[in-house]
Amino acid sequence: MKHSNFFLREVINVAKKIDLEKLEKLCVVLSKIRKKKGRVFFLGVGGSAGNASHAVNDFRKLCNLECYSATDNVSELTARINDEGWDSSFSNWLRISNLNSKDAIFILSVGGGNIKKKVSMNLVEAIKFAKQKKSKILGIVGKKDGYTYNNADIAVHIPNSVANLVTPISESYQAIIWHCLVSHPTLQQNKTKW
Repeated sequence: MKHSNFFLREVINVAKKIDLEKLEKLCVVLSKIRKKKGRVFFLGVGGSAGNASHAVNDFRKLCNLECYSATDNVSELTARINDEGWDSSFSNWLRISNLNSKDAIFILSVGGGNIKKKVSMNLVEAIKFAKQKKSKILGIVGKKDGYTYNNADIAVHIPNSVANLVTPISESYQAIIWHCLVSHPTLQQNKTKW
């Protein structure tokens, strides 16, 4: 009971600290992208890759927003990693997808990429490419010192203060936040089944 109580108390503490103004700004930006017939490309690694795939479903189905996830085509992803390397796997995928100024990349990540630590460099390279194309850069991240948080147009930080819970809380809150967005009256256009 002790761990469960501690974990759920941290979930509550984080909810109270989320920057609600940034959530509203995300809604506005995503709504504008939809109006311009732009696309949103979700990028994530590990558990965040699974979340990216789920988010694509929800934004497409509930919000009529054209979205894709770079990790959904495992054949292309692994061929790119094998032939061209991990670091360029997302940026080259975005290049073939004709990323442009009407589009956005939406990063779901615990750390958000880190050049010094050489972690999630594919996210870093994707952000650099998106900047070249003048695309919006959005994110939900668990760390403020990562590349995404410091280079995005809007990045929601998951303000968790417990070191050993950064990953589970961050990945859990990715889902909470995108579900908040897809159920927001500014974005939702189709009803849920239940």
